[in-house]
Amino acid sequence: MMTKTMALVMVLAAGLLGGCENMTPGQKGAVTGAALGTGIGMVAGGSFGTVVGAGLIGGAAGYITGSAIGNR
Repeated sequence: MMTKTMALVMVLAAGLLGGCENMTPGQKGAVTGAALGTGIGMVAGGSFGTVVGAGLIGGAAGYITGSAIGNR
């Protein structure tokens, strides 16, 4: 079951990243960070709240990093 879930998450992440060509670097970083945070939370076996929190934290960190890179 976990393998199917991870495969679905990866396909959705690839679709989101591929369809975001007109996004700013900060927005792309937020999407990537949220996907990675959520995926790591799921793999770690966290509860629903933990997975959502990891996604939010990853999204925030990704936005900050992407914005910093975009401003260079």
